[in-house]
Amino acid sequence: MEQAHSLLLNEEACNQLMEHQRAEFVFEWLRFLKKLLPVTDRADVKQNQKRLVEQLTTVLTSSPGPPTRWLLAHCLALVYRVGDSLTSSLTVDRCNDIIRSKDDSPSFLPTRLAAVACLGVLYEQLGRLLINSFKETVANLLKAVKSAESQGRCEIMLCIEKILKGLGVSAMSCHRDIYKAARACLTDRSMAVRCAAAKCLLELQREAVFLWSTELESIATLSFRAFEGSNYDVRVAVSKLLGTLIASALEPRQAIAPRPGSKRNSLEEVMELLSSGFLRGGAGFLRASGDMLKGTSSVSRDIRVGITQTCVVFVSILGGTWLEMHFSSLLALLMEWASHTRATQYPADAVSSRRCVSFILRATVGTLLGEKAQIAAAKEICQTVSKQKRIVDAAMHEGNTETRVSPADVVASQHVLVCALLELGSLLQDLSSASAPLLQDTSIGMLDMVISVLLHPNASARLAAAWCLRCIAVAMPAQVAVLLDRCAERLNALKSCPEAVAGYSAAIAALLGASQLCLLGIPHSKSKVVMTLAEDLLRSAAQNSRISVQRTQGGWLLLSALSTLGPTVVKHHLPRMLLLWKCAFPLSVRDVESELRRGDSFTWQVTLEGRAGALCAMKSLVVHCKDLLTDDVISYLLPLISCAVALLTRLPSLVKSYGNQIKNAVIVFRLRVYEILTLLQPKTYEESFGTVLKQLLNDLTGPEITPCAELNLLHSLCCSQDLALLGPGLQDMDQHYIEEQLCGGGSGSGTLEYDPFTIFGKAQVVPAPLPPVSALTGAAVQLFGVIFPHLGVQQRAQTLDQFCEFVRQLKGVRQQTVQIHVAAAFCCTLKCLALNRMELGPEEVQRPALSLLVGALEGSNPQLRCMAAEGLARLVQVLNDPSFTVSLTLMSFDKLKTARDAITRTGHALALCAVYRYLGGINSPQYLSACVGVLFTLSQDSTSPEVQMWALHALSMVVDLAGPLYHTHLEASFTLVLRLLLSTPHTHVEVQQSLGRCLNALITSMGPDLQGDGASVCAVRTSCLVCCAVMQDSPDCLVQAQAISCLQQLHMFAPRFVNLANVVPSLCINLCSSYLSLRRAVVACLRQLAQKEAVEVSEHAVALVKELPRRDNTQLDVTIKEVGLEGALFSLLDRESDPHLCRDIRETLVHMMSSASECNLAHWLKLCKDVLSASADSSAAASVETHQEEDGDRFDDSSVFHAKPESSGPFNNLRWSTRVFSMECVCRIIAQCEHGDPAHFNMALAQKQRLHESADYKFLGEPHLCLADFLVLHLADLIRMAFMAATDHSDQLRLAGLQTLLVIIRKFSNVPEPEFPGHVILEQYQANVGAALRPAFHVDAPPDVTAKACQVCSAWIASGVISDLRDLRRVHQLLASSLTKVQAGKDVPSQLYNESTFTMETLAVLKAWAEVYITAVQSSRMKESPGSCPQESEDVGTAGSTGAGLLKLVQTDLATLSRLWLAALQDLALLTLPPQYSSQLPSTGGAFYTAETVEQARPHYCSAWATILHATALWLNSTGFIMLDEGPANFSRPVTPTSMGQSTSLSSVKSPEDVNTDRLYLILGISVEFLCSPRSGDQMENIISCLQALQALLEVPWPRSKVGNDQALSVELLSVLHRLIVTRESPSIHLAVLELVRQIVCAAQEHVKERRHSAEVDDGAAEKETVPEFGEGRDTGGLVPGKSLVFGALEVCLCTLVRKLPQLSPKLAGSPTGRGGLTCSLSNTDCILVTSALAILSELPSICSPEGSVSVLPTVLYLLLGVLREVIKVSVGAESGQLVPGVLQALRTVLTSPMSKAEKSRGAWTDLLCSALHTLLEFWNEDKNEPGVDEVTMLTALTIFLLYTGAEVTAVEPLQTRCIQTFRASLESKDPVVLSRSYQLLASLFQGPATISRPFILALGGHLVSQLEEVEKSRPQSPAELQAVQDEIRALEALVFAADETHPPQLVAVLLPLLISLLLDENALASAPASSRALHESALKDLMRIGPQHSDVFKALMASSPHMKARLEAAVKGNQESINTKTPAPRVIKNTPSIQLKINFL
Repeated sequence: MEQAHSLLLNEEACNQLMEHQRAEFVFEWLRFLKKLLPVTDRADVKQNQKRLVEQLTTVLTSSPGPPTRWLLAHCLALVYRVGDSLTSSLTVDRCNDIIRSKDDSPSFLPTRLAAVACLGVLYEQLGRLLINSFKETVANLLKAVKSAESQGRCEIMLCIEKILKGLGVSAMSCHRDIYKAARACLTDRSMAVRCAAAKCLLELQREAVFLWSTELESIATLSFRAFEGSNYDVRVAVSKLLGTLIASALEPRQAIAPRPGSKRNSLEEVMELLSSGFLRGGAGFLRASGDMLKGTSSVSRDIRVGITQTCVVFVSILGGTWLEMHFSSLLALLMEWASHTRATQYPADAVSSRRCVSFILRATVGTLLGEKAQIAAAKEICQTVSKQKRIVDAAMHEGNTETRVSPADVVASQHVLVCALLELGSLLQDLSSASAPLLQDTSIGMLDMVISVLLHPNASARLAAAWCLRCIAVAMPAQVAVLLDRCAERLNALKSCPEAVAGYSAAIAALLGASQLCLLGIPHSKSKVVMTLAEDLLRSAAQNSRISVQRTQGGWLLLSALSTLGPTVVKHHLPRMLLLWKCAFPLSVRDVESELRRGDSFTWQVTLEGRAGALCAMKSLVVHCKDLLTDDVISYLLPLISCAVALLTRLPSLVKSYGNQIKNAVIVFRLRVYEILTLLQPKTYEESFGTVLKQLLNDLTGPEITPCAELNLLHSLCCSQDLALLGPGLQDMDQHYIEEQLCGGGSGSGTLEYDPFTIFGKAQVVPAPLPPVSALTGAAVQLFGVIFPHLGVQQRAQTLDQFCEFVRQLKGVRQQTVQIHVAAAFCCTLKCLALNRMELGPEEVQRPALSLLVGALEGSNPQLRCMAAEGLARLVQVLNDPSFTVSLTLMSFDKLKTARDAITRTGHALALCAVYRYLGGINSPQYLSACVGVLFTLSQDSTSPEVQMWALHALSMVVDLAGPLYHTHLEASFTLVLRLLLSTPHTHVEVQQSLGRCLNALITSMGPDLQGDGASVCAVRTSCLVCCAVMQDSPDCLVQAQAISCLQQLHMFAPRFVNLANVVPSLCINLCSSYLSLRRAVVACLRQLAQKEAVEVSEHAVALVKELPRRDNTQLDVTIKEVGLEGALFSLLDRESDPHLCRDIRETLVHMMSSASECNLAHWLKLCKDVLSASADSSAAASVETHQEEDGDRFDDSSVFHAKPESSGPFNNLRWSTRVFSMECVCRIIAQCEHGDPAHFNMALAQKQRLHESADYKFLGEPHLCLADFLVLHLADLIRMAFMAATDHSDQLRLAGLQTLLVIIRKFSNVPEPEFPGHVILEQYQANVGAALRPAFHVDAPPDVTAKACQVCSAWIASGVISDLRDLRRVHQLLASSLTKVQAGKDVPSQLYNESTFTMETLAVLKAWAEVYITAVQSSRMKESPGSCPQESEDVGTAGSTGAGLLKLVQTDLATLSRLWLAALQDLALLTLPPQYSSQLPSTGGAFYTAETVEQARPHYCSAWATILHATALWLNSTGFIMLDEGPANFSRPVTPTSMGQSTSLSSVKSPEDVNTDRLYLILGISVEFLCSPRSGDQMENIISCLQALQALLEVPWPRSKVGNDQALSVELLSVLHRLIVTRESPSIHLAVLELVRQIVCAAQEHVKERRHSAEVDDGAAEKETVPEFGEGRDTGGLVPGKSLVFGALEVCLCTLVRKLPQLSPKLAGSPTGRGGLTCSLSNTDCILVTSALAILSELPSICSPEGSVSVLPTVLYLLLGVLREVIKVSVGAESGQLVPGVLQALRTVLTSPMSKAEKSRGAWTDLLCSALHTLLEFWNEDKNEPGVDEVTMLTALTIFLLYTGAEVTAVEPLQTRCIQTFRASLESKDPVVLSRSYQLLASLFQGPATISRPFILALGGHLVSQLEEVEKSRPQSPAELQAVQDEIRALEALVFAADETHPPQLVAVLLPLLISLLLDENALASAPASSRALHESALKDLMRIGPQHSDVFKALMASSPHMKARLEAAVKGNQESINTKTPAPRVIKNTPSIQLKINFL
């Protein structure tokens, strides 16, 4: 293929190829040429033009395929456009000659078609350059079209379209001729020709004014005829044409002047034109008249659907502004359509017409209008409803003879009301809470008006009104309870009116269904009201025969709807429901017989209606309340169902007796029986199988059966992949709401009145149940599938034989109907058998089963064939017999070889792949080869496109099923697909679609191998890209969608070979396609591309829009230009209603945002702001600018854009859901920035970086470059957006706004304001935050909004942003108002929502207060803490003062809050009880929940309890568990009572001790239960809160003593904490756990001390020897795991230490001794953790008995010394210095433990301590030679041992000697720091007990003296050496004073000369370095201090050594002189005597 990449065709290479390869080669050359020509130099093109044109002409005459000819045409036009255009007329003449040719052979057709295509593109590209030959060409084409076949007609129409596009107004002379030809083609038998003619006329109308003026009526009639018998593509194309013409007629384009004498069309005239088609069809007058005479004037549904789409098109073109202005007129005209007698002659026609009108309203009002305009439209609809209601009221009013309202008007009103009410409901549901103004507008009285329609005499109008009320309830959940009360009240008042009973019961049922979609629910009491109503209706049904049917239906409808409230509600009413069911049925089957002898038709109608309703109520219970279906309930229901089944056999006789009067009731009864039996286990009604089966056979094959809608019956039983064979799926169409009536067979569309019991379903769209007859067939099929697997073998075989016999005997339509029914029933059976893994049976069952399926496989209905193939797949799966599978496939092979009819070949081709669908794929290479060979052959059968389509689809399935086994066939398959794509006519789009599916499967099969570089892989990859290019150029949108899907697959497997520059433009162009499937494919592909290449995708999209010609620009293109592709996606998201597509758009935007938001922050934030601001109502946006309010019209749709230019944008009137998503995007951006540059949340850093970048860019000479952007710089915009959203009228947007505000507060609360030190940046937005929060606390605010606002409030207060107490009080008042609301309790008279919402709101308020209180306490503690750092004093002071003020504010409500908190905790404790203790729950519920809403309340408690627990613990901590007067001081209403600390009964009044104990154990129990739970998803915040609460408790003496006294409790706590520290990695949790362990150990210490003290006091000093030793271990010293507190604490400490220092564990360290372990660097937090653990360890011996302490001491010492060794080795990182004090302190604590001196343990302690000292010395010997060993810490530890243990430990040899040697070695160190510390430690030792110090003095004294003597020779040169010498002097001084009384004089005599030797003479002092001078001064001071203390020795020394005396005097004199020069005279005079005195002792 590389040889094809040249300007001229490489003919030599091309001729060497085979025929099919040559076509591919030429196509690839043309593709390359199309890209090359625009960028080639003009001179080069001219130079090669002649040869190039010759080559292109050769291709033209060589019969090119459709894709090749289109590409050829483009290249030919490009050659003339880029090169020399003078010779273009020659090519035009050549093409005309080809078209004129008389050669009609099939081989010449491609050449003629290519010539036509070339002409079109030449004229399109060159335009007026070819004006001279234009008329001749058009005449030639128009002549050719008359004799051309379908492909030719289609191509000529497309050619003329291009000619018109290229010539524009210059083609006017031929407009009429073109119009005449296009008229004929518009009603062509070929659908492709119709589409092409519509496109041609659409282009023609741009310039041909007559089309939408004088010829409008004619072309409308023509369009109606084009709609008749059309397919989907034709309807789309023709409706676009007709809609555009009508729009032009209504609003003529300004550029074209109207013709003289013509007048502008009005909307009424245009709609009258469409009405004629809608009501009379597309036939001429004579035919229409004949039909009317025959009584068959029903209009084709194709026409009505087409006209419906036309209406949508023309209104969409005219736009939302036009619609808003003319909506009233349009609505009136549409309602005429819905109510006209011609449109409502038959029920199915009436339903169809109503659907069409509803679709027009939905597709225009629902998508084109903004929220405010939609509200205006809703008011118009209300007026229409009101007008119709007045007509009905006038007709029903007795005695009013002057109204002249005919019965026909009343009948017509029902259709108007249905359309109007359904659209009103949809509007309200879309608007959601934004529709509140409609309810508040008393002038229209919407609610009253809708409720009044419930009394309409027609059921359809009543049900529509009920559905509208349901939509109101979904939109505004606050109305559910109100409407329920109102309807219940009216129903009670109008029980005697049949319409009222039916209407109000339907409304109540609909409202109960709405509660499923309302998260806030309805009050539980409403279910009691509904149950009472239902019971009353059913019991009173027999009292008045006039309303018996209505009461019966209404009662069961209410009961059925009641079940939707769920098991928690229904279980309270189940006994009464069971009783009602029992009353509805006979007592036994025998009573059924006696019933038949009684009654009349009316009685039986009432009976059957009642029993059908009862069965429906059972079905509803089974579906919605499965948990209540216990064995007892089922056993109660089964006899009733048995009676219903018994009645089935008697129904034919009833119908025979009473005629058609009860026929409908009979059908509905049978339907209900089938439905309930399908849901129950078949085993439960096994004895009724015979009866049921007989009835099922009659319903499936009997003489009275009617065709069921195939769409509903067969689709569910077909494989989803095979449905592609049946054409575009309804789910892939925007118009599926009206298109489905064309696929529904003869039954028509469904509607609500066919089954009123569907009104309480959960779906958000109005239900459309099928007519009972059709629904009965579907139910029979389902029930047969459930029952058949439980039949006996003989019965199975007999049944299937009967099925086969029926199909054989019948003929014609009835045979096809029966075959569909029985095949569907059996396929349903096979599906059940496969799912339940059951067997079908032996040969006698298999034979008729196979016969039945094969017969269906060869049926004429394509859906039936698809289902039969799926049935065969299931049959093979169920039998699981390889021999059967092989025989089945051989049969299909034989059939395919012999059969010539398309039906048989298509069915068996599909069967070849289907049989292996559920067998794990194809695993036989032989079968695969045979299968591929057959399918290859079939797919090339160009005589039958249907066979090609099915064979290619089967081939794609085979590719999927074969997996890697197919790789040997890949290359051939790619070749086949490409060859067929290049040759298949575009009129056979179904073949191209199958080729697309096949290509997709091949790419998936190839997978990542597509990235390879081998020749074969490159060839395959090129084939893939060529195939995709062919499909992208296809005119069919589904084929284009598959091309995009294939490119997406290629991009996944081989991304570097997919050129985004080519892909993205094609995606963007189709982003607003009118085909849903194409839009889905585009967005799915964009979603994948955006995950990795979001920036490139955006850039390519913007580049494309800039290059597009102006005439092609759409609103989307404008949006891309202004705000990029992401802005266009926001616009698309707002318009789309398809859930799958909307989800993909959101994900695409999220991916683009995550890739580019940080580097393009301003753009994304502005985009979100524009989206948020683009609402029709500007009040919210206007109120944001508090200082710049505009006085403009608040009700102007666009005022938001005019008032503030900064909020104007490309978006207009976006829906609330889109704006909610924009706020979610803002939160995502903030979260993303959190992981980015720290400057995003630091204003000073952001400004600094911006300044640096700006300077750098200026230095580089590029100041225009974009500076880095940071989130903090956009804080004002973030606050503004959050405020706008939080104050919007949409509740969902308010919640999103409050959430965003919460995120902003949390992220920015600590960001300082650089310009005002000491302040934070959020302070300036206090007013905005307060204003955003205030509406949420309004009395009408929904509970979820208030709950979220409470969360924001507490976060705002706790953030510390507010420093002024007055500002604090403003927000505090909001919380205080909510607290007042909480105190009112849950017994509010006008409750609107479920009781659980009170729980949610109450707990949110209490949690918010708890957070505020926690913050206040912590802030005040920070102020009181003495250890705060000086540099933080200012900040702490501010926080402290704020905290104190805040605490003062909270303190006023603390008494109330504490009671409420305790009540909430008690509720939580009850709710967390295991299910087996549910009987202990209070029957009335808790303080804040009711018994009925337990399950709904649990989540709310789970989210709030931890904070409340922490706050309660802090409050108890502050009171010290001292009981105070806790009555509410500042609230008029009493708080919610709770049993915590108060009781209503005097006899059960608890003492303060008991109350405190209850409270303590409540908090402990909740905490332990939570910390024990294995839930891994619990938030860390909850764990931290729990631990902090326990810490707060244990800070108080009383609870500490309780815990200390209860060892089991302490052990349990430690066990829980140990598990927590093992399962959680958070350092904060570990710190909290260790602090808690320390407190528990402390409590145990206090308990032990108290017991020991009390024992000593009680026993007296005389009996001290017999005092029992308290503490763990007792006399044996044993510590039992699980019962020992010490053991538990050891576990926690060990876990912590080993986690941080794995070297401590021999196993982890890698050797038995633990050496050679891992080195790990400890952080600061790790060091704190280790220190805390060691501190706990060191205290453990003190809580043991002497024997116990001996047991625990080895472990403690091992761990202490292990950590010490790691510290000494410095293997724990740079932070190890922080560990040293903690380790040494712990060691000291252990060594000084009283247990070491206790009589019973002293000996053991001594031995263990000796061992420990030995171990320490061994560590030193082993590690001293390693680099970086910390000698100082080692010596310090050794010193602690020596000082704090007795002589019995340290005086033991050889330990004492080794200790001395260690110190001696340290004195030899070269490190001055080590020396310095050694001397300090020796000084401490010398001052210790004589038994310790004496050996060291003797051993090391002389060494000290000799070292000091050496100092005179080598004086210190650094401060460290100086310090060492000074410390040595101190050590020697300590030695002197530690000596006996006899020795000091001699030792002083040694010390003084040494000091004097350190003095310098006057000359040396002047030149000495600083360290030497400092030593001189230090020595002089020491001499002057020590001399007077030992004057005798000093005098004697001076007298005996004149040299020393002179040296000392010179030093003193020099010192005196230096003092004189530095100090003032008075100071010198004062100091002189003191110096003289000091030397006077001489």
